[in-house]
Amino acid sequence: MRAAGQDDQGRNYALTSDEDDADFWGFAQAADGLFTPLPGDEGTRRVHLTGCFPQGGLLKSVDLVGTRRAMAGNAWFEILDADGATMGSYFVGGVTVVDVQPSAHGAGLLDLTVTLWCENALPRADGIWDLVRTDRMNRTGMWHELDPEGKRAWLSVALWSHQYRRQGKPDLAAGRMFTLNGRHIVDEDSFYCAMGEAINGPGGYFGWNLDALDDCLSGRWGAAPPFTLRWESSDEARSRLTERVPTRDGEASLFDLITEILERRGICVVLR
Repeated sequence: MRAAGQDDQGRNYALTSDEDDADFWGFAQAADGLFTPLPGDEGTRRVHLTGCFPQGGLLKSVDLVGTRRAMAGNAWFEILDADGATMGSYFVGGVTVVDVQPSAHGAGLLDLTVTLWCENALPRADGIWDLVRTDRMNRTGMWHELDPEGKRAWLSVALWSHQYRRQGKPDLAAGRMFTLNGRHIVDEDSFYCAMGEAINGPGGYFGWNLDALDDCLSGRWGAAPPFTLRWESSDEARSRLTERVPTRDGEASLFDLITEILERRGICVVLR
């Protein structure tokens, strides 16, 4: 993770070479096109980096626009907070500069258009990153009114910002009780939104699929097992989590499979 620095203020994004941590590619104020639906089945995006101060390998590519050597390579695309510290990052592949223009954001800055490959930057996640950046992801239930795409974006930011938001805090001690509100659990993703919030507070992460939930229950994700989970409005959640999921013994409802995973990891689930 990048450390905060005075020169970083006002810059929302940074790129660093994946091949050499010392090869810092520079900052950008905006990254239009990164958090958009993927075109077709491809992972390639066309991203406009505005207010960019290119350095290192990216600067070399700027000087080679229009040639085959304009590809800078693979990088980590970092999302920065207001102080310039890295909140999270995405791996981006095949970063290639295809257009360069002077920027209206300041003298010496450029607006770059690049093509890159990235699967994990989900549509609408940029607005959720802004909540983290401005410390406004601070109330329970902020995800309640999101549509399915929004909930998925919420979970992705919760995952990629987890380390930043916890700031090295240890797991809460074993034996704790957590309350899971089932009233707004209408599908699998809303369960993970509610579970992350129950364990780690507003915007918290505690899995975004069944395998990830099982992994979180082994510790290091906010709560050390065993613990007690008091599931309020569990009948409402049970009536909605009815999807049949294949298991080694046949199939089970999503609700039953979730409770089985929890109990297998030593979690005492109290259905209310």
